[in-house]
Amino acid sequence: AIVSDGCIISDAHLERSLVGIRSVIQSGATIRNSIVMGADYFELDQTDSSQPRMGIGRNCVIDRAIIDKNVRIADGVVITPEGKPPNLDADNYFIRDGIVVIPKNAVIPAGFWI
Repeated sequence: AIVSDGCIISDAHLERSLVGIRSVIQSGATIRNSIVMGADYFELDQTDSSQPRMGIGRNCVIDRAIIDKNVRIADGVVITPEGKPPNLDADNYFIRDGIVVIPKNAVIPAGFWI
């Protein structure tokens, strides 16, 4: 994996992935064959408790995905194109040529399976 400056990675497994500037990846996360774009800024204080913190939450599994900037992925989320059509449009994500894309500023709730 290639990790940019300013990342906070806590006991996560990274394999064949690129992690962009100011990315926050919590413990237990597994990221394979993916690009995580990072964040435009660090979230120092979380004022809205109804949303997950910026970055990738605990025990998430991400495979063959592009995660754009300022994305909030809560704990226990699984993101993979397995078993899905090669091209698909959904509310918080889309799939192109077998790659899951999470657009900028998207919020993925806890336990969500893509």
